[in-house]
Amino acid sequence: MEYSDILQNISKHIKLDEYEISRFTSVLVRKEFKKNEIILKEGLQCNVINYVQQGALRAFHVDQDIDENIVMFAINDWWITDMYSFVTGKPAIINIDALEDTIVFQLHRDDLGDLYNSVPKFERFFRIVMQNAYIREQLRVIENLSMKAEDRYNNFLNKYPQFAQRLPLKQIASYLGITPEFLSVLRKRATKKIT
Repeated sequence: MEYSDILQNISKHIKLDEYEISRFTSVLVRKEFKKNEIILKEGLQCNVINYVQQGALRAFHVDQDIDENIVMFAINDWWITDMYSFVTGKPAIINIDALEDTIVFQLHRDDLGDLYNSVPKFERFFRIVMQNAYIREQLRVIENLSMKAEDRYNNFLNKYPQFAQRLPLKQIASYLGITPEFLSVLRKRATKKIT
């Protein structure tokens, strides 16, 4: 079934009947993106939230030195958007692109509002999704402020082993706020500790 993954994701927090499933799937838009394709460009309005069915996306901000600073990754079974733009209707403050060929289901902001009215359970679902995202980002900020780079890298490996296997070192280094060269040093140290 085309919607089995996203419905399983939702069933972690709410139970839907047949009508509610039908109502939800009727507003989803399936999109395919090629590797390196831009999904959202900073400065444009973000009107959709994306569920990654297959593939990998990254959200990043380009600073004044034209450096890309990765805000988050999203792989299979993750949700991703520019929450600032999605909620406020203001221009996006991040870019989102595909790190691999990727398939997403998109839910438009207007359809989400209608869904809240017709299937109120979705308010609970997205509240939980947003709370979890906020907690994850808050912990990341605290780690970046208080932990050494090696500890941040080890935490990343422990929390997201699936990311470490799929993402280029350059992307992981940007997410951790270190250079790719320093990440290589950390990886060599970790390998020596294992052997």
